[in-house]
Amino acid sequence: MTLRKVNISILVVAVVIFLLVLHHNFLGLSDFLKRELSDSNPLGLQPIDFIPAVPQRLADERNDKEISVVIAASDERLGGAIAAMNSIYHHTKSNVVFYIVTLNDTVDHLRLWLSNTALKNLRYRILDFDPHVLEGKVQVDPQKADTLKPLTFARFYLPNLVPHAEKAIYVDDDIIVQDDILELYNTPLKPGHAAAFSDDCDSTTNKVAVRGAGNQYNYIGFLDYKKETIRKLAMKANTCSFNPGVFVANLTEWKLQNITKQLEKWMALNVAEELYSRTLAGSITTPPLLIVFYKQHSSIDPMWNVRHLGSSAGKRYSPQFVKAAKLLHWNGHFKPWGRTASYAEIWEKWYVPDPTGKFSLLRRHSEAYEAK
Repeated sequence: MTLRKVNISILVVAVVIFLLVLHHNFLGLSDFLKRELSDSNPLGLQPIDFIPAVPQRLADERNDKEISVVIAASDERLGGAIAAMNSIYHHTKSNVVFYIVTLNDTVDHLRLWLSNTALKNLRYRILDFDPHVLEGKVQVDPQKADTLKPLTFARFYLPNLVPHAEKAIYVDDDIIVQDDILELYNTPLKPGHAAAFSDDCDSTTNKVAVRGAGNQYNYIGFLDYKKETIRKLAMKANTCSFNPGVFVANLTEWKLQNITKQLEKWMALNVAEELYSRTLAGSITTPPLLIVFYKQHSSIDPMWNVRHLGSSAGKRYSPQFVKAAKLLHWNGHFKPWGRTASYAEIWEKWYVPDPTGKFSLLRRHSEAYEAK
């Protein structure tokens, strides 16, 4: 009888051990499946490359908190994105991870540029943007189909680009950072606000450089107030617009409010009704953002988006003011890598030569495609 009890006890222990091992393996499989599912993306924003760690020496020098920075990188403007990332990296000790959104035919060029230059220690993830996402949402002139730049809409899909982040920074490729990006990241957002922008009318930039701009920096400059759909929104035409080339996003709030779907709704409505102004709106990405974020956005320090360097207004800045700026933005027709732009020498300081030599030719012959 005693031997029988011992055998039963041994059997019970064996079953318990078996169940524990099975449970552990199940959890491991579950975690694996979650990771696999989280990497898939219904919008075609697929991860191509990821460098998860930096050398230990550099890791010890930098803070642990990850700061997600999203930037678009088209092949003809790749040097701009490279200079922007280089300036951000060298002005911070924070753990910055760049989410570089590009098209498939640019990936090899970008990877080579990053891995064979002084930028090899950057932490980054390359994401392939599928232009088909924009079908039915962007009006394309058949005679000017090549002027449509899909990557300008990448900022609309931030939660899909950085699905695990609670907060992210978006920057255009025509910027240079001159201070610690952590300060911009820590911009306080009011409750219920999904993003913080730099307002046009109240910015330090406009007080210094822009006079007599008229409707260019008001809502009426971007939206057609003759259309009933716009009038029904009851948005004041003289409301200050904001610049969407640099902003901080609360991605938790963005997802709660379904901001991406709201933006897509207004993009599709514009295709059907032509709601955007045909006169002064310099960017087709700005109008839907103005509608969705009307009186529902916070503000960033205007010195974190000192703009108009890509226009004649930039020539009015004093060297002292430019030096004090935390972020310089060459929005406008003149880019520092192409035609003559104000203070292009500052941009060149952060430019890393293209190991293929391809971009050096573009710098001589390129033209800016959009006055963002």
